[in-house]
Amino acid sequence: MSKREDEGCGRRRRTEVGQKPEDCMNQDSAVIAAFKVFQQELDTKHDKYERLVKSSRDITIESKRTIFLLHRVTSVPDVEEILTEADVKLDSVRQKIGQIAEELRGEDLHQFHRAITPGIQEYVEAVSFHHFIRHRTLISLEEINARLVFMRENKAVDEVTCPGPCVLTFQITPTDYLLGVADLTGELMRMCISSVGNGDMDTPFLLGGFLREIHDGFSFIGNTGPYEVSKKLHTLRQSLGKVEDACYTLRVRGSEIPKHMLADVFSSRAAHLDPDDAMP
Repeated sequence: MSKREDEGCGRRRRTEVGQKPEDCMNQDSAVIAAFKVFQQELDTKHDKYERLVKSSRDITIESKRTIFLLHRVTSVPDVEEILTEADVKLDSVRQKIGQIAEELRGEDLHQFHRAITPGIQEYVEAVSFHHFIRHRTLISLEEINARLVFMRENKAVDEVTCPGPCVLTFQITPTDYLLGVADLTGELMRMCISSVGNGDMDTPFLLGGFLREIHDGFSFIGNTGPYEVSKKLHTLRQSLGKVEDACYTLRVRGSEIPKHMLADVFSSRAAHLDPDDAMP
């Protein structure tokens, strides 16, 4: 047996059955050490991403509950009581956003934006709906962000950082704000139908003018903005069309149809106009 064959047999004997190839690697290698660091960083990022997804889901659920609560303003005598209860719910949602702000402390928001955007959009929809019912105007992005300031305990990560209270802020992006406002138009359309069903003939005309202003604003963006915005512009036009159809029916045929039947007429006409329209 030659010397080379003898060396080959020796290598085969050293890698016995059941011994993994990586066991033969030098665990003190700089490459192995670097990949272990990469593994830890990726695991930490994935864990944080999953926590943010869960927080976003909680924000979505609580925001939807707030919207459902606000829809009761068309059928109760004390509107302020509903708005006060909604304020409490929105404060709870803001605390959950504060948890997101704490998770993203020192992180790049854009790396985790996909995880939190559904909940943030739903929050914008809820808080803008609440603001419209109380003030009959559209809340601005600056007003929303002004309430997303939180006091948290500062974590001492080194000798320079001193423990104690610190201020955390969360800034909603313009895209999330626009997407939330676009979803708001669907809630305003439903509010219009509910108002007519409860004998309120003035609210549909107010909502119609407000929705036209929002539509005009979105028209300036058109297809040049983010894809999600231009996609929701179609739903916005549908909501505006249904409210305008309701206003037309009230103005032209309102005296012909009994008030208790108007809501059914609007609902049937809306379904006829767009049978596949789903809740935004």
